[in-house]
Amino acid sequence: MDEQPEAVREPPLGEAGTAGALDRRAELSEFLRTRRARLKPEDVALPTFGRHRRVPGLRREELAQLAGVSVAYYTRLEQGNGRNVSAEVLDAIARALRLNDAEHAHLTHLAKPKAHKKKRSARPQQVRSALRQLIDTLDGLPAYVTGRRSDILVWNRMAAAVFGDWSELPANERNWARMVFLRPEYRDLYVDWEQKAADIVSYLRMDAGCHPDDPLLSALVGELSVKSEEFRRLWATHDVKEKSHGLKHMRHPLVGDLTLSFETFHLPDDHEQTLITYHAEPGSPSAEALRLLASWGTDATRAPSVRP
Repeated sequence: MDEQPEAVREPPLGEAGTAGALDRRAELSEFLRTRRARLKPEDVALPTFGRHRRVPGLRREELAQLAGVSVAYYTRLEQGNGRNVSAEVLDAIARALRLNDAEHAHLTHLAKPKAHKKKRSARPQQVRSALRQLIDTLDGLPAYVTGRRSDILVWNRMAAAVFGDWSELPANERNWARMVFLRPEYRDLYVDWEQKAADIVSYLRMDAGCHPDDPLLSALVGELSVKSEEFRRLWATHDVKEKSHGLKHMRHPLVGDLTLSFETFHLPDDHEQTLITYHAEPGSPSAEALRLLASWGTDATRAPSVRP
């Protein structure tokens, strides 16, 4: 493993982080509005009256009808007033909006936030020593642990060989959002950079729903909003997603094209930490490329931050 966990220093506040926390009511309002805007009457078997509609998607009264609540009640909720809303009503609205599981959970977090101890999210994130040892034993597979705000907490030698030597970065810059949006080498690394960027923003949105009072998350969103137009555009979509599994296509500066499957493991004793592993199909060119990176050892960590 390349690094022990360190305290993450608070970054400079940007426009979205000047208040020290994200506005939960505004988040709830915009999330409901954007989910409603993506639906059309024909999507939910409602009749369409007239050709010219002032809203791009369903009207509030149409959504209220589908959810079985009054228009006034839904309007108050979409204006960010989720006080005393029941789980049954949220379930009905989620069904009417056709939310997936991640979106449903996000809606619940925004409308019925759980009480958190003050300043809990600002404490340094720690990784259990046994988990660090486990990552080290995965010598032929890239593996790392992420925490809140997409911070990278620990990683093994193969992760450094594939993604770059994160030990060369200050602790508060070992963050997927900062790297993907602010470091040009990651645009070159990911063949579908736009999808990677959208995924990262969707993960941050889920985090924001769970921890709207996290000042470091607010500062991160503010910083990226100021520095990256692409981040601002994706953040405005209010899309959310849970980390899962899939394929990543990369173009590594030392070994060329890589197609790696990734798996995500949520830790049972710390739901804010996630173990991510990558592997290649046995016998594939990508498996041979990983073998070469492993054989090169520390020389492979020159990628992607330093070109061969």
